[in-house]
Amino acid sequence: MEMEKRITLELRNRSPAEVAELVVDNCRSDGEVEGLTDEFTELEFLSMVNVGLNSLAKLPSLPKLRKLELSDNNLSGSLETLSEKCPNLTYLNLSGNKIKELSNVEPLQNLKSLQSLDLFNCEITSLEDYRESVFELLPQVTYLDGFDQEDNEAPDSEADDEDEDGEDGAGPTGDYDEEDDDEEDEDGSEGGEDDDDDEDDYAEEEEEEDQAAIQGQKRKRDADDEGEEDDDDEDD
Repeated sequence: MEMEKRITLELRNRSPAEVAELVVDNCRSDGEVEGLTDEFTELEFLSMVNVGLNSLAKLPSLPKLRKLELSDNNLSGSLETLSEKCPNLTYLNLSGNKIKELSNVEPLQNLKSLQSLDLFNCEITSLEDYRESVFELLPQVTYLDGFDQEDNEAPDSEADDEDEDGEDGAGPTGDYDEEDDDEEDEDGSEGGEDDDDDEDDYAEEEEEEDQAAIQGQKRKRDADDEGEEDDDDEDD
């Protein structure tokens, strides 16, 4: 599908100004950005992965764009357009493009808010002291290919949000469960004592019944013995 048609479909009856995220991966282009206009004033995330881009010259002005995915294209230059059209970029993925020299990424110096840059599978990564050189050239960049200068991995912002939500949600629930457990323990202890008392009472009743039965049997034997003695007297 052509990029322009794909963008039209992705609008889903919305106006361009209502779109904050736009993904047109794997569509066809003539090497230029097509169908994207400066009417996308609220666009914050744009993904154009594997669309055959050779140039960014026709990229419109996107003042609110923060994240731009351009991996697996044929870009080797024209990156100066980014600082002009997308001055507030914080994340840029250029993996799998034809970027060979430090001079190719030098225009990114003007992206003052750029924090994360990915150049995986670009020839530039084979240069000696590649990472040190890029960090020196682009001091505003914190993470290069997913790691900072100390080889610490970049945090996953979505995972962090989920963790925070999980912690917030787990706190009250945990406290509530703990209180319930305490109450159950107390109730269980009292219930246990009551059960013990009932068992003791039942055992006493059984013992009394047993004693009564024994006494009854004894009285019966005594009566039988008396009867036999009386019979003996009569015979005499």
